[in-house]
Order: sequence, then C-alpha cells, then structure tokens
Amino acid sequence: MLALGLCPLTIEDVALVARQSAPFEIHSASRARIALGRVRLDELLARGERIYGVNTGIGGNVGISLAPDQMDLLQHNIVRQLSCATGQPLPRDVVRAAALLRIVTFLSGASAVRVELVDALVALLHAGVTPIVPRYGSVGASGDLMPSAYLARVLVGMGEADFRGARLPALDALQGAGLIAIRFAPKEALALTNGTTFMTAIAALLWLDSFSVLKALLGAIALAVEAMQAPDLPFHPWVHQQKGHPGQIAVAAHLLALLEGSGYTRASGGQSCYSLRCPPQGLGQVWEALTDSRVVIEREINSANDNPLIDPDTGVLYKAGNFYGGHISRLLDTWKLDYAAMGNWANSLMALLVDDRFNGGLPANLTPEPGVNSGFKGMQLSVTSLCCAIRQMAGPSSIHSVPTEQYNQDVVSLGMHAAVTAMDALECLRNQTAMLLLATAQAVDLRGGRDALGAGSRRVYEEVRQVAAFQDRDREMEIEIAMVSTKISGGAFES
Repeated sequence: MLALGLCPLTIEDVALVARQSAPFEIHSASRARIALGRVRLDELLARGERIYGVNTGIGGNVGISLAPDQMDLLQHNIVRQLSCATGQPLPRDVVRAAALLRIVTFLSGASAVRVELVDALVALLHAGVTPIVPRYGSVGASGDLMPSAYLARVLVGMGEADFRGARLPALDALQGAGLIAIRFAPKEALALTNGTTFMTAIAALLWLDSFSVLKALLGAIALAVEAMQAPDLPFHPWVHQQKGHPGQIAVAAHLLALLEGSGYTRASGGQSCYSLRCPPQGLGQVWEALTDSRVVIEREINSANDNPLIDPDTGVLYKAGNFYGGHISRLLDTWKLDYAAMGNWANSLMALLVDDRFNGGLPANLTPEPGVNSGFKGMQLSVTSLCCAIRQMAGPSSIHSVPTEQYNQDVVSLGMHAAVTAMDALECLRNQTAMLLLATAQAVDLRGGRDALGAGSRRVYEEVRQVAAFQDRDREMEIEIAMVSTKISGGAFES
C-alpha cells in the first residue's frame, strides 16, 4: 500500500497508480495537515478577510465581492464556466495520474480544502471512475484550468466518466461504483482547477515512455550495426571517456552490452556512416536530458501549485502564482527537440537499410525477390512521413504566449500545449521505431539470421519475431507495426 505523504511521490509511483491501479492511502500526518489548512481558511473567513476565489470573483473579476450565500455557488460555477474544452479525450492513464497529482498537491494543507474532498478523489481513483477530459482548452497559466475542471466536476455529478469501459453520465458512473456526488465548499473548485496538474501528469508518464522508446531505438540501431556488419569499436568506453558526457557514456555502454558476443560486428576496419558510428554522440544528450529531468518533474509532482495558498502553521494567506507551468512547459519543449533528433536518426537508418547502394550487399528494400515485391519501400515512406510530423510538432509551445482573461493572464506558459504535442510526437516516434525494428530484424535474417547476434540484440530480435515473421513477399504489415509499438510501450526492449 502506497502511503501518500510519508515520502515524496516518484514518477514510478505515479505510473503504478495511473496504469496498474495500485492501491494507496493518505498518511495520518498528511490528513492532519489537510484538516489544519482548512481550519486556517475558516479562521480567516470568520475574521472577515477578503480571500480571492472564496468571497471574491475570480481572475479579472477579483474586485467583485461575494455575499456568504454566493460562495458555494461560485465554486460550482467555476467548473460550469470552464466546461467548454474540445478535442479527443485524454488517455485514461493521464487522467488518473492527474487525479493522483491533485491529491498530492493537497497533502501540505496549503490548499485549504476539506479532508472529505481529498477522500472523494481517492475513492474516485480506487473505484476506477475516470472523468472524460478533452485535450484542448488550457493555456497553462492559472494551471490547467479547463482539463482540471473536467476532472473536478465529476465529483459533484457533472459531466461524463468512463466506468468499466462505458462512457456514462457522471452520476451514473458514480452510482455504478457505489459512490455519491459531493458538494464543493468554498475554495475547493478553485483548488482543484488551479495548478499544473495535467501537464505534469503527462510529463511524468512521458518520462517513462521516452526511455522505453529511446532504448527500443538503440535496440534497432544495434541490429542495424550487425546487419550491415559495421565495427563496434566506436562504442568502446575509452572513446566516450575522452568526451566525458554521462549520457554519451551511457548510450555507448548500452549499445556495447547489446552487441556483446556478436559474430557480425567487426572489431576495427573502415569507418561506417554516422548513423551507425555516432549514436552515443547523437543520442547521448537525449539519455542525459531525460535523466536530469526527473528532479524537475518530481518537484512539480510534490509541490503546492494553486492560488491562493495558506500556511497551515501560521495562517498567513499568500496570493501568488505557483500555478504557472513554466518549468514543465520548457521541459516538454526540449523533449520535443529530442524526439525530432531521434526521428531523424531512425529515418536515416531506414534509408540506409533499404538502399542497396549503401546497405552492404543486402537486397534492395530488404526483400529476397525485388521487382514483383517492394519489400520495405512503403514502410520507408511511412517512416519519413512520421519523421516530418515529429519535426513539425517540435516547435516550442512556451514562447507563443497570448494575453487572455481580461489581461489578468497576460503571460501564459502553454504547458498543456507543450504536453499534448509532446505526447503526439512521442506516439509518432514510437511507431517509427517499431517500423525500424521490423526492418532491422528483416535485415538480420537476410544477412544470416539470429544465431550470430549479440546476446542483447538477440533478445531485441526475438521480441520482434514474437509478433512479426520474416517478410518473404509483400504483405500488409500495419497490424505487426502496431504490435511492435505496443511492445515498446510495455518496455519489452528496455533490458
């Protein structure tokens, strides 16, 4: 049982709950902090304090004071007025991760919500009720207001949710799970919607998925090195120690481990082209950037990131801007550049493999009977198409700030835009890598088969061959591409 509040939540913890429905509970000390934060809010209200989003309007309406009998209504109206998102629903694991991250935000007590609200979120996750959340609507300034509203509103019986594979009205989903709708108390809808919840949820899951794709791509590179009988000398440790970059050293070590015992590689000899010789130098920075980004994501996961915040110890109210998504937005923008670099690498390798002028004697388009068969010609087109799509998505989101909301949100992070485009770009890259794995497995068979492969690359080859046979003549292969892509998602190529 994962105890929230006992220690900082990790990326892996988020994935366990989001993807494997791991059980969790809130540590007693955190429950006490949450309750104390609520007491502090009630004390401020009792003294007649003017509190943003509690007894005032929100955003540009901050100058409008509310009567006591309007405070609850404001909270419900917050999610109503934000219910105008568009686009395809976000994946189930993203929504579950976002719900968990909102719970974690509340553990410090700084959000001043009731324990009952937090328990309702916990119950939603444990019951498997997943709000339907469209992907477009957030500008990432006061946090992910719109997607967070779609999550929050299900707690009060608004909107729709997935329950046991069916898309249902929220009240029906809650009833099916044995839950009842709650009512928001003052500040609670604001606390649920104000924050970097969804962009951080996506970043946490993409961090894991990015490593899965990177290692699958390195597996394909190892197979390509062997199929084209290139030297493995460029991956030896001494070379990379002279450069000193940790990511470069790690990628070289990973490739050398895959190639260990190979009967195809040459210890020395001529220089191979860059796509076969320079993966540590070209992709090492991707490995290093992902490694270094863990701390940024986990800080955001465990942060108090809404507004206003109340110090449970002193009762001091802070009107500030922790909801701003700048750290995550910038991080995701840099990942998109890394995805484009990986896509370029995959595209170059596929071009090398199918061209009989450069592939070391393999048949054109990797088909044993060219002419009547076109082999991997079509798949190369698909790889190039995905490469171009990733490049288009790699443009930064964070610099495209546009003032909105009565010029209250006059500078916005666009973190959710960065998150959605990064998520889509990685999907393209995963499918591109799946095709490269199919092509390199085909090239290995044409070269002489699995027996001479290195110990690690043989495992990569066998994972591919579990779902896709040698292509002796042209056939439809989109199902095999999808199955290899699913294996990448599942981490089959990470060891």
